[in-house]
Amino acid sequence: MIRSQLVQKLAVLHPDLSLQEVDRIVDIVFESIGTRLAEGGRVELRGFGAFTTRGRQGRTGRNPRTGAAVVVPAKRVPHFKPGKEMRTRLNTSD
Repeated sequence: MIRSQLVQKLAVLHPDLSLQEVDRIVDIVFESIGTRLAEGGRVELRGFGAFTTRGRQGRTGRNPRTGAAVVVPAKRVPHFKPGKEMRTRLNTSD
């Protein structure tokens, strides 16, 4: 599912809200998650999972075109850990 499909589905489920209102709500949720992660925090959505960040050490990589060594700096990357309900839902056979 892509973002526009999510907005459409929410608009159908909540006909009292306009498409623009639903779009703004989705923007606010995603922006809030991103802001919290940028601050180094954790976002937990019960029944769904938790978003955190993890650090990656710097390393020496290779340019695939030239084969030259390239320094890749240390960075933080987002990490998602599914919740128990999500894991159960994904692993039940129908």
